[in-house]
Amino acid sequence: MPPRVPPLTLSLTLIATLGGLLFGYDTAVISGAIASIDANFIDPRGLSETARSSLSGLTVASALFGCVFGGAIAGTLADRFGRRTTLIVAALLFLLCSIGSALPELGLGPIGGLGPDALLPFNVYRIIGGLGVGIASLVSPLYIAEIAPAAVRGKLVSLNQIAIVIGIVGVYFVNWAIARTGDEAWLHAWGWRWMFASEAIPSLLFVLLLLKAPDTPRWLVMRRRDDAALAILGRLGEARPQQTLREIEASLVVSREPLFAFGRKVVIVGVLLSVFQQLVGINAVLYYAPLMFQNMGASTDSALWQTVIVGIANVAFTLVATFKVDHWGRKPLMLWGALLMATAMLALGSLFASQHLGLAALAAMIVYIAGFAFSWGPIVWILLSEIFPNAIKGKAMALAVAAQWIANLLVSWSFKVLDGNSVLNAAFHHGFAYWLYGTMSLAAALFVWKLVPETKGRTLEQMQEVWGRPAPAAALGVAEAGHAR
Repeated sequence: MPPRVPPLTLSLTLIATLGGLLFGYDTAVISGAIASIDANFIDPRGLSETARSSLSGLTVASALFGCVFGGAIAGTLADRFGRRTTLIVAALLFLLCSIGSALPELGLGPIGGLGPDALLPFNVYRIIGGLGVGIASLVSPLYIAEIAPAAVRGKLVSLNQIAIVIGIVGVYFVNWAIARTGDEAWLHAWGWRWMFASEAIPSLLFVLLLLKAPDTPRWLVMRRRDDAALAILGRLGEARPQQTLREIEASLVVSREPLFAFGRKVVIVGVLLSVFQQLVGINAVLYYAPLMFQNMGASTDSALWQTVIVGIANVAFTLVATFKVDHWGRKPLMLWGALLMATAMLALGSLFASQHLGLAALAAMIVYIAGFAFSWGPIVWILLSEIFPNAIKGKAMALAVAAQWIANLLVSWSFKVLDGNSVLNAAFHHGFAYWLYGTMSLAAALFVWKLVPETKGRTLEQMQEVWGRPAPAAALGVAEAGHAR
């Protein structure tokens, strides 16, 4: 019988997952607006092929500059001001981004009157939203991991990834619905603005709900507020709140240890998990799916609808990870997912190169998304919230998440350059990038097989044993009691 999740734990988890939903919504909303951004801000500049593709790619990826910085400072903010307060800051950044991206001319001139000059403020607002994404990408799963019982921690943290993909597929639906409201001229003039403005609704809801949420017991212990931590542990349904409190205190005795206090391997593994999650090409697919389907011969409306199908597959297979990650373990799902992604991407590249597209190409894309959704999508975030010992968690997660966003920026910018290169397209017919992502997926499988530990069933305090440091006495007592039973 699966363990029961206390009502407060579940409700706080769902609130925190709104950070994941906005993460997905903010990063994918631009997929429906790329053609309009090009038409309004880039095409009038009369640039060369490479310069045009590069500027367009940087515009699509501009939010990622904010993500890098947001991810880098999120751990420090979360440790200093608390997980809850840091999430409120992220929610306000999302709200500002949604309004500013929709109306980049606001305060600078008439709406629609700046022409290509509106590109700079547009990118500034996208970077502000990226700050929110970078912060939420670290703090939402961290918040959930710190309030969840070990027996269901993987399942609850993976709800954040479900929220991310719901945000992605939700904005695909929104973009598709808005695009159908008018013709192409209306879409380029006003439709794209409504796409960005729609993010204001979940952003405001996130702020309001967080105002009523408590902070996590582990952060309260870090701030020497043991009584408050004990009260929250009781409300979260901990069977032995006093013992859990002692376990947390023992793990935080060395909270000021340097980043490499447990050796370099744990940090390197965490960073490579983040980097490989991006090098397999997922955000090229999420950002450019409509363009990819247009390259397959689909119309604008059909391409947006096929993008919705990909989003639905993303949600469906993320649910597989949610219900199986605590049963099957993290490592097997990661390994099989990487192999499935490699197969799908290599096949897709071959289909493009041979110009045999149609349903086979759509099927390959869905298989790729399925492979990512039940493995590298949710489980990387679970592992990042688990593998780092508490004494270095804030610094190590900040480094890993910043590395992830740098890799995301590289992939997102380079896809537009690779896909828009006439020399590569003459030789590979838009297939080169997919072969590259397939190769990276094979490398990711080898990395997991050789270096990534299994974390299933371990408490956060016991994780330092994996890296050669004895666990705190309280944590060892819990483990021994569990074995005795």
